[in-house]
Amino acid sequence: MITNLITLQSATPQDGFLAQYGNIFMIVILIGIFYFFMIRPQQKKQKETRLFREGLQQGDKVITAGGIYGKIRQIKETSVLLEIAPNVTITIDKGMIYPSASDAQTDTANTAADKK
Repeated sequence: MITNLITLQSATPQDGFLAQYGNIFMIVILIGIFYFFMIRPQQKKQKETRLFREGLQQGDKVITAGGIYGKIRQIKETSVLLEIAPNVTITIDKGMIYPSASDAQTDTANTAADKK
């Protein structure tokens, strides 16, 4: 009795375009939402970080992924020699370097002043 009811419910035909392609339409919408709210902003952030790392110069103040603040003393192909205290230097991979918070705040203040 129950199996007959389930079979009858699943066998009922649905009419209309939306009823036939509604699931596919919803999946496409979800993919679009994920792209515009998650994937695209992440790609933009990665591009900005890559451009920052390509533009590193001696004397730039940076922060490492581990939270170490320092000043760049020498740039090598895949690493950077970072001075963290007078006469104290460490070697850091370029992929672990971010702009320092103070530089970011200074750049933001300069941008705001330019807009006025």
